[in-house]
Amino acid sequence: MDDGVARLSARGLRDALRAGELSAREATGHFLSAIETADRHLGAFVTVTGDRALEAAAAADEAYAAARRAGRLDALPPLHGMPTAFKDLVDVAGVPTTHGSAAISHRPAPSDGPLVELLRAAGTISLGKTQVPEFGLTAYSENRIGPPSRNPHAPALSSGGSSGGSAAAVAARLLPFATGSDGGGSIRIPSAACGIVGLKLGRGLVPAGQSPGDAARLVVAGPLARTAEDAALLLDALVACGEPGPGAGTGHGRHAASYVDAMSREPGRLRIGVALASPWDQRYRIQPEAEALAALDAAVVRLHAAGHTVAEAEIRYDNRYPDEFTAAWTAGVGTLRIQPECEPLLTPLTRAFRRRAQQRSRARFDEALAFLRRFERDTVAQYAAWDVILMPALAQTPRPVGWFSGTEWQTTADQDYARQCEFAPWSSMVNVCGLPAVSVPTHWTAGGLPMGVQLVGPMGSEGLLLALARLLETQRPVSPAVSSAVPLVSTPSGTN
Repeated sequence: MDDGVARLSARGLRDALRAGELSAREATGHFLSAIETADRHLGAFVTVTGDRALEAAAAADEAYAAARRAGRLDALPPLHGMPTAFKDLVDVAGVPTTHGSAAISHRPAPSDGPLVELLRAAGTISLGKTQVPEFGLTAYSENRIGPPSRNPHAPALSSGGSSGGSAAAVAARLLPFATGSDGGGSIRIPSAACGIVGLKLGRGLVPAGQSPGDAARLVVAGPLARTAEDAALLLDALVACGEPGPGAGTGHGRHAASYVDAMSREPGRLRIGVALASPWDQRYRIQPEAEALAALDAAVVRLHAAGHTVAEAEIRYDNRYPDEFTAAWTAGVGTLRIQPECEPLLTPLTRAFRRRAQQRSRARFDEALAFLRRFERDTVAQYAAWDVILMPALAQTPRPVGWFSGTEWQTTADQDYARQCEFAPWSSMVNVCGLPAVSVPTHWTAGGLPMGVQLVGPMGSEGLLLALARLLETQRPVSPAVSSAVPLVSTPSGTN
């Protein structure tokens, strides 16, 4: 049955468990075996909790047998027996949370974090904790406590970050799906690098991932899955088992139909604005590679073919954004409780961000927050001229392990940060705006690397975004002859 499990989508696995064709112990055993075989070369997992997972699976099978005897299989939780794992920034009771750092103690967590509680209630079984960058700060999942998380399509390359271990595990079929947290692109960046679907939810839809010092309200949770349908399945469970917060929106999903249903509906003709402008344009050299533009071009062709109006959107960003976002993004590391003698164990980037955050006054931090709220209002107003905004997911193909931090050459913290911003220049502003966004692969390079696009919608549009992701992912890569029928969108001449 193992070969059959490996071929199943997450929805297919859910259906097999629900029908009794597969037990939770069989499903859990399959994925634990896959992890044992493949992860030594992948580095996706920090901790594997096999014994705990098998105990939970046995309990799930007992619950299934009792429900079947009572004729109440409908009473089982929506993801009964489904294996998953959690990035090592969130607490799982009884399992150490390392935060990817050698500078803090790794004591077992006393209780589950909100997202873990929610997914336990949904019936999932945790197989362990996945690799992250130190405190989730970077777009690559490398740290000083374990091997780097590598890209399943080319192990010499990074899987991205900060949900890099989870994205790699899903792409490599070590998990059917996973949740991540996203404060500046941490779901969408690794999903794009690994060729899977990553959905950043709108602010307040489900409990956020844990993040210290998130005064700017940047961090949200969301699914990582191999298909839009599997992402919708996980999102349905997240929303059904949790209560949406203020501003979650009711346009799709829980209050109208399931996200799986919303994803399957024809969205009607949409006005889709294509934007290459980035709020980092005035600070760094933002230049999309040909492969990034090919992914965008492929999406434009498919959206045109589906009857949508796709045109260039002129979006302008305030050029003060880089300083203000960075001040808010890095503030949390300045307040972390780290013993002075352990400070040298921090990575160079974290040490630099921590020192600057501690030197920054409260008044300066409040100025940054006030700026980001104004930036949010202005950007949301510009995006509102369109039903959806489309842009590349990444500006560059996946980078080699060690490329950002310069493990083979001397790299400063500022150079490291600049490389990250040039790699993923269209991510963080979506967090500032609190809007939902999805990353979906649309193009594969000649070397077999995935490249994709990001779609950003208004609040409450998660179902619409999944429908568009499904449209894009169901097509084969567009041939050069077809692709040339719709020209690439040119880079805007400038931003303000």
